[in-house]
Amino acid sequence: MQILKYIILFFILVSCSLLGRYLSKKYVIRVKDLEQMKNALNMFKTKVKFTYEPIPEIFESIAKNLDYGVGQVFLEAKEKMMTKTAQISWEEAIEESKNGFTKEDKYVLKTLSKLLGQTDVEGQISQIEITEKFLDSQLKEAQKEKEKNEKLYSKLGTTIGLAIVIILC
Repeated sequence: MQILKYIILFFILVSCSLLGRYLSKKYVIRVKDLEQMKNALNMFKTKVKFTYEPIPEIFESIAKNLDYGVGQVFLEAKEKMMTKTAQISWEEAIEESKNGFTKEDKYVLKTLSKLLGQTDVEGQISQIEITEKFLDSQLKEAQKEKEKNEKLYSKLGTTIGLAIVIILC
């Protein structure tokens, strides 16, 4: 009977520790997704500047070079462009994305849609650069939050697990 009690306490401790790590991962994922989006926008800017390809083709090419999360945003926007404007397609793809983006991140990314497909190459490039600058500030904020909260949640989960184990002993 005593062994069963210790096994249950061990699982409580491990469960709380894993929960803390799980909660801390959202900060890591947000930083990773923002960095990937920044790289994607850089690719977008380069392709717009030098290849003169249509936006749907550029989005498809970018999606192939990225991980599933951020790449999926570009694929969804490309698919929506079959029936909707580039602006609406991009905004909907950002809003529906299942990434680690916060509301502020999504708002910043939606600013790209204002001139998407509506102006000449220089206008689009300037809009991409503006979005990149806003994204840089979001990335800095996300890195600060990650540094602060990643360890906090990991240690908090373990500490709560230990507290529960001590109380139940």
